[in-house]
Amino acid sequence: MTVLTVRRQAGAGAVFALAVVLAALVGALASTRTAQDYARLAQPSWAPPAWVFGPVWAALYASIAVAGWLVWLRAGASRGRGALIAYGVQLALNAAWTPIFFGLRQFGAAFAEVVALWLAIAVTVVLFARIQRAAAALLLPYWAWTTFAAALTFAVWRLNP
Repeated sequence: MTVLTVRRQAGAGAVFALAVVLAALVGALASTRTAQDYARLAQPSWAPPAWVFGPVWAALYASIAVAGWLVWLRAGASRGRGALIAYGVQLALNAAWTPIFFGLRQFGAAFAEVVALWLAIAVTVVLFARIQRAAAALLLPYWAWTTFAAALTFAVWRLNP
């Protein structure tokens, strides 16, 4: 492996990390009072406390970045084009949920958006599995958490008309 190859791989890893950080920042900037806003909502009995979300999302974002990087390493931008486009779509949908839910307080729209995110993750998992199974496996906890988030979003929507 040449120094140029190592630099290229490290640079790509940094790009995937930056993309995930930007998606997270969109959500963080959409509402600086998400914990307080979350606490004020009528919630189902099974809703987790606000402090759970930060550590969970930190771990998920790390795995999302690594998954994208692994697919890029295996397939590159040309052969992995479809999978990487799906990856970008799900990342954009991920970034959009918080502004819709907390910024606009449009709980029904946030539910529709999280369903679209869930479907985009499904497509990404399938496409990643064709290229790099480990990358697809890294997205499974994210997909599971998004399933939970969809159920929670729906419940909050119903409890806060």
